[in-house]
Amino acid sequence: MYEQPSQDDILFYMLYAGVAVMSLTASCYLLFRRGNAFNADITTPKRLRRWTAAFFACIALSHIWYLPIAFLTSTEDIMMCYFIGAMLDFMTTLPLAMTVLIAMLQDRRRKLWPVGLMAAPPAAGMLACIVTRSDALLPAIYTYLLIVSIGIIIYMVREVRKYGRWLRDNYADLEHKEVWQNFVVLAAILLLLGIYVSGSAGPVYRYAINLIEFVFIGYMLWRVETLSDLSSPQTLTRSSEEESTEKEPVEDDGNPPATNSYMGPLLQQHCIDAQLYLQHDLSLAQLAQAIGTNRFYLSQYFSSQGMTYNAYINDLRIQHFVRLYREAVDAQRPFTTKQLAHDSGYRSYSTFSLAFKQRMGENVTTWMHEATG
Repeated sequence: MYEQPSQDDILFYMLYAGVAVMSLTASCYLLFRRGNAFNADITTPKRLRRWTAAFFACIALSHIWYLPIAFLTSTEDIMMCYFIGAMLDFMTTLPLAMTVLIAMLQDRRRKLWPVGLMAAPPAAGMLACIVTRSDALLPAIYTYLLIVSIGIIIYMVREVRKYGRWLRDNYADLEHKEVWQNFVVLAAILLLLGIYVSGSAGPVYRYAINLIEFVFIGYMLWRVETLSDLSSPQTLTRSSEEESTEKEPVEDDGNPPATNSYMGPLLQQHCIDAQLYLQHDLSLAQLAQAIGTNRFYLSQYFSSQGMTYNAYINDLRIQHFVRLYREAVDAQRPFTTKQLAHDSGYRSYSTFSLAFKQRMGENVTTWMHEATG
């Protein structure tokens, strides 16, 4: 006789279906919507949007290939369904999750074939479990996944640190380019993987993994749509091998000009005197073009001065803010700190506050009180 589902089962199936519909909707949104519903001023990376859409689509599909478990009664059949679903997850969802993490790093195009190679052993192990109808290989598969997780953490920490240095060396503004959120995505993926591997068929496990997926999909959609595209022709950084062969500016005698004597006056004329540093999201490549040199040589100049490009621009902007503040106080003009920060080149007041404290050693409110005291 057909057994009526309990209220708990109905609630779970509603959540289960809701996650599937949400992930499919998010996938279609990223693939087919041209504008940005979260922030119309931000152009997001197309490559990242497509990989994330594929990732969301696989999450939706995974809810389909695990669905037969709800109608099976044989323990062995349920186990086989889990094995088949796990094999498909290892072939699709897991490598796509890693691919999304890599695609969030826009400093260069990283090779993706190692991701497929990483996912092949557990997929093959699950296939062996299906063929033999045995779970004897599961401990080995779980051990492998643990080792892979540790390797992913080490790799991502190293690459995200490189990415952070690249951002500071190439961009004046770091809004919508936050590095720390890469670690949030990594932690969420590893949390899902850990629950997935160590879970059971119990109600706590079932609800936990679906609730985390629900939150994770929403967060990932927001993150992708609030991340600026840095791959435009003017700002795309090439690999270090290509950088080393980039043509440097030369003088009439064919020799590269002396760094300090050549670059200092150019920056004074085209960046400081012209107040080019007030331009929002000014990149190293754009500044190099403005002063008539190339990005690589300008980057070398800043390195020789013991500073990053981001620190150079922020220093000029903070000096500009100080001048505006003193002029407003002397003239007794009404002003707001937020407006002065915006007039100094900052779109985000929180970014200005952090840069000011790093430059001046105290927060802006304390400094203004001391300056007028």
